[in-house]
Amino acid sequence: MSAPTLRRIEPTAIGAVVFRELTMYKRYWRSTTFSSVVEPTIYLLAFGFGFGSLVAQVAGYDYIDFVGTGIVATAVLFSSAFPGMFATFVKRTFQKTYDAVLAAPVDTEELVTAEALWIALRSGIYGAVPMLVAVLFGLQPSFGMLLVPFIGVLTGFGFAAFGIWVSGIVPSIDSFGYVISAVLTPLFLVAGTFFPIDGLPEWAQALAQVNPLFHCVELVRAAVFGLAVSDLLHVLALVVFAAAMWLLAVRRLRTRLVL
Repeated sequence: MSAPTLRRIEPTAIGAVVFRELTMYKRYWRSTTFSSVVEPTIYLLAFGFGFGSLVAQVAGYDYIDFVGTGIVATAVLFSSAFPGMFATFVKRTFQKTYDAVLAAPVDTEELVTAEALWIALRSGIYGAVPMLVAVLFGLQPSFGMLLVPFIGVLTGFGFAAFGIWVSGIVPSIDSFGYVISAVLTPLFLVAGTFFPIDGLPEWAQALAQVNPLFHCVELVRAAVFGLAVSDLLHVLALVVFAAAMWLLAVRRLRTRLVL
């Protein structure tokens, strides 16, 4: 009997790495879940009831509904990009975890895929929490809400891969401050989370069109309030972003770990 042919990316290898992450996650899930859930929920309550007391409706939505759906993207961003950057850097540089993983029958593509997938799965769950909180404060439930975790997983995969890529570029862990201030914060502010982008300058509106977080926000709102065929463009944008970040992350991590 001939030996089985190994594929470029083996699901078994990916599953093994994800299982390892799940096993480790059981030790610290309380603190991670607390920070990933509470922070965006505080944003929701602060903006929803702070600005909501001054502004009744925005872009045709009740403001609490507008923020409650938009804050999903913020939760996904926080729970994917940050672990992708910090956790990956620590595992590669200080703990040497990836050296041990690559000593097994796991290559860089499988390692990056598994890490990004694990982070994305968590992000999909964490991202749905603020929306559920918004339901308690008046957001009408809909069947489209069942799609929100999947949107969170897709978006989270892209930002997790982005974080992994960045972790292979920065010279030290302190350098993440530049990325957070110069990249993630502008993306966070120009995403239509707390206010519509229509009133922004043209250059800011153009930036929003290439902002994956904006497409996540639009897709979540569409899922909650009613999908249209044109929303497939948002899906396409998130898929392209995720694929591009995955390729960059694989290439950079291979340089750091193998070459």
